[in-house]
Amino acid sequence: MFASLFTLGLALTGASVFATPLKRADSLTVSLSGPATSVTSLDELKFTASITNAGAEAVKILKYGTILDNVLPTRSFTITKDGATVPFTGIKLTVSLADLDDSAFATIGAGETITVDHDVSSLFDFASAGEGTYTFEPVTTFQMADVAAKVAASTLDKVTVSSTSVDVHISGDLAARDVAGIDKRATPVCSDSTKKAFITSSYSEAKSLASLSSSYISSNGKNSLYTAYWGATATSTISGVYNAVASESSSSRTLSCTDTYGACTSGVIAYTVISTTNIYYCSLFFNEVASSNLCTGTTVAARNIRGGTTLHELTHAVADTDDVTYGCSADQALSDANAKINADNYNCFATQVYQNTQC
Repeated sequence: MFASLFTLGLALTGASVFATPLKRADSLTVSLSGPATSVTSLDELKFTASITNAGAEAVKILKYGTILDNVLPTRSFTITKDGATVPFTGIKLTVSLADLDDSAFATIGAGETITVDHDVSSLFDFASAGEGTYTFEPVTTFQMADVAAKVAASTLDKVTVSSTSVDVHISGDLAARDVAGIDKRATPVCSDSTKKAFITSSYSEAKSLASLSSSYISSNGKNSLYTAYWGATATSTISGVYNAVASESSSSRTLSCTDTYGACTSGVIAYTVISTTNIYYCSLFFNEVASSNLCTGTTVAARNIRGGTTLHELTHAVADTDDVTYGCSADQALSDANAKINADNYNCFATQVYQNTQC
């Protein structure tokens, strides 16, 4: 029933927290330097990003899933070859903003430049893409918090920052590298029977939420709730994702309560390893609640429904969704193109459907 997931898909939880619509941050710039214009081994793919704050005030930026994160194997770059995106094979996270500490953020003082080093050799599928010229572009859509405020009480400003890119011709050794610490075996690991039962329940609830959402769309079409989350996107597209989750039956995917890869850092609830699609749950996950709690005071905006978290991760596994933004309000502000690929949209919509129809 379970398969192994390694998606590092961030999902921010907390009813008081949301990301604002995308803005430009003209005071911030990112420049990228890399290896020679031509390399013959993936081991030479080492880059340094310099992030400069030319503004008059310090800034505080969430590192996960951006060029600032060189500790966890999150997606810090977009890499293309011949106009096609090279598949990412690292991790995606689900995160509780209320449980983040300062270690999850980079603070850059006024007039300051910080540098971040990256080795991307193990995080993308270069072998399938083959020899040729690749463009490496840093991920510079940032979520920024008030430097002085407590993180859990602050509003995240979502900003995009200008950056340079680097072209590198790669030939020779393109064999896949293992991400440090990742064992590719899909081994179910959860010796704690209570946690194992909790995960099993979340899996069943995720599939039920997906089935309920698909049925709701079939019955109601593009009503106001649908358009709030999906805009003009064809109902068949969204139902297709929910149906894929509802019918998921992989025998090789593992759902584990053991932090095999040491990714359960500040605020992380769960993560999925993309290369294996195994899901790993952190201690914060076991504070989440059943879907039925949506009928007894738990809000959709809190995003602490255990089935919703597992649904979020399963959409990465079966439908290749991404993590464009987090928070139900921010989800509804996305363009149609981004909404249909954002895992958090599927979580928030499904839990809202449950509350509207089952309570």
